[in-house]
Amino acid sequence: MRGIAALSLPARIFVAIAVAVVTVGIAFHVAMVFLQTAPDNTISKRHGELVDSYVYPEFERNWKLFAPNPLQQNVAVHARATVAQDGTTETTGWVDLSAMDGAAIHGNPAPSHTQQNELRRAWEFYVDNHDEKGKPVGLRGALSEQYIKRIVMRRFGPELNGGSVERIQVRSAVTPVAPPDWSDERTEVKTRYTVQPWWHVTSADLPGGGK
Repeated sequence: MRGIAALSLPARIFVAIAVAVVTVGIAFHVAMVFLQTAPDNTISKRHGELVDSYVYPEFERNWKLFAPNPLQQNVAVHARATVAQDGTTETTGWVDLSAMDGAAIHGNPAPSHTQQNELRRAWEFYVDNHDEKGKPVGLRGALSEQYIKRIVMRRFGPELNGGSVERIQVRSAVTPVAPPDWSDERTEVKTRYTVQPWWHVTSADLPGGGK
């Protein structure tokens, strides 16, 4: 006797259960990815939060690579702060937060999803929900500002350069990717900065939410 038939009854039951669990798991995964990718429908609208919580960030997909105009620029997020000390205030220099993430990932064979995606996804969320003048659009715009503020304050902390952080400001640094040597395309590789308004810091923006 060979194969499963050669196993004892308990072993065959275990194998059957294992196959059933794997099959259900695969079916669930395919269904979640399909619902997230497919156009809006009744099921995806009703269970959108469940689908997104499963897909992001581990199974995130980005179609920009295959778009007619693929993403051809590097986007970095910088931040600075005004700090108060002994009755005076000063403004810090710009800190490249994206470079901090890049340094943490470089040489790490298994970087965390936070290092890879937190700031990048937060900035995409912010840009998608603000107008050209940097004003928030609806509730999602306000939420994206709070998210960015908390990310910055978690990295800066309530005190910086010996003073208390009162305000923060962020900016994007967009640099086109130079075309390869064999290409006839010509691109001016010049970094373009977009500076956002100053934000006052409250206890809710600090690590722990001021608790």
